[in-house]
Amino acid sequence: MSADHLKEDAQSCQDKCEEDIPKSSPFDFVIKQFQGKKSFPGKRKEQPSAVRKFFRGFDFGKSKVKDRRETEETEVNNSRADDRNENEDLSIEDGPSRLISEAKSPSGKQRFNQFMQKLGKKANSKNLDLNNCALSATDVTELASLLPFLPELEEISLSWNGGVGGTLKALTVELHHVNLLKVLRLNNCRLTAEDVTSLAHILNVIPNLEVLDLSINKHIGCSMKIIAQNLKNVPGLKELNLHMCGLKQDSLQGLDTALQHLAELRKLDISCNKEIGGGFKVSTSHLACLKNLEVLDLHQCYVTEEDVSILSQVIPLLSSLQELNLSSNKNIGVSSDPLLGRLRFLPKLKSVAISDCCLREDSFSSLAEAALHLPELKILDLSWNKCVGGNLKLLLGALKLATEIQVLRLSSCNLVAEDLALLTLLTQDGHLARLRKLDVSYNDSISDEGWAVLCKGLAVFKELSELDVSLRPSSCRDCGMWFSELLAALTKLPALVELGMQRWVLSESQQKQLESFNQDNKRSIRFDC
Repeated sequence: MSADHLKEDAQSCQDKCEEDIPKSSPFDFVIKQFQGKKSFPGKRKEQPSAVRKFFRGFDFGKSKVKDRRETEETEVNNSRADDRNENEDLSIEDGPSRLISEAKSPSGKQRFNQFMQKLGKKANSKNLDLNNCALSATDVTELASLLPFLPELEEISLSWNGGVGGTLKALTVELHHVNLLKVLRLNNCRLTAEDVTSLAHILNVIPNLEVLDLSINKHIGCSMKIIAQNLKNVPGLKELNLHMCGLKQDSLQGLDTALQHLAELRKLDISCNKEIGGGFKVSTSHLACLKNLEVLDLHQCYVTEEDVSILSQVIPLLSSLQELNLSSNKNIGVSSDPLLGRLRFLPKLKSVAISDCCLREDSFSSLAEAALHLPELKILDLSWNKCVGGNLKLLLGALKLATEIQVLRLSSCNLVAEDLALLTLLTQDGHLARLRKLDVSYNDSISDEGWAVLCKGLAVFKELSELDVSLRPSSCRDCGMWFSELLAALTKLPALVELGMQRWVLSESQQKQLESFNQDNKRSIRFDC
């Protein structure tokens, strides 16, 4: 084809295209003016919204409503594309440094490992043990940020960290990330009322909780009603420790109401709450329902005689009870109610602590009689009850039957030589063969002859690991001729690791014998003199 023909075809094509282009209207010029210059080369800037609204009602030649909509959508899409391109441009510029930063950024697991290493602890994804780590408020906040990376966590122990107090909310708001949590220990953390309120409201997100320890937080008693109201959200709770929490009578009432939801509870410790005394008479209706309860600690609760009357009806109904601590409640011993006598209805009891209860001879006699029905008894603490002295014979029958007894505490009981002779007689007959701890300290009333009798009989205690014969802090006595009997007995006690002899004055010769005993006999006994 010649060059002239090509020119003619090109001209014909151009004429045809011009025919297809609609005629320009007067408004086209105005529109072009608003389009102005472009922000970026090759990109059209979006028309101002006011202009689009002004011309929306006009029909420009062949443009239809559909065309206008398509045009507007195109403009919006172009605008979004512009923004996206701008971001992509910035990403391209920042790309290498950002990738390097992400590569250097530690993962959640790495951050957790670093956090534990900083505190001198070994990382464990299931057991977070940070007891006594001097945690600060900053540490608690950082720990809270790590909980989302610990979905398998089952135990959190933050006890003995005073810095936790006042900062617990930061932690509780993240607890929903660890809904497998079974154990939460916050013992002696200086918790505030606000801390406990935050914790109470979050109990519903940790339904698998089995152990809650808030003990030795003295200022949370006023908020315990809120905790009690929310305990229904953890029906599988097995251990509740509220030792020394400043509980009051109304706290006890709220707690009793909560017990109806805690059928699985195994341990309840509300000891050392002095202001709940007098509250048991109206707050024990649900305590008797705890058929699975194994441990009940009520020591130093200042129970009144009315409380003792109620407890004497409730405690015997706790058929699974294995450990009972009523120590430092002086009305236990002086009350006429037969609480101690009714312990016979708890044959599974393994530990009975009635220290410093002002036992009288009649109440001690009731206990001794009840002990005849406790064949599984392993621990018996009668310390600081003066009536025991000279009356240990009342317990003779029970001690003969208690073949499993391992701990016998008779400190400050006004014991006499006759009582020690009785213990020696029991050992000669084969009783108390499994005794591991014997505490007869603070019994200054025992004569040198009595100590000699005891020492002669010690050799049969083959499993004895601890023996305490210390004197009262206000006393000081020369160690008599029974010291040689003691040394002879020690050579026959293979399990003994600790001997308490405070305030006994040893002669220079006796001191040397004691110092060389371990070396001469290849032993490692700790002598507390």
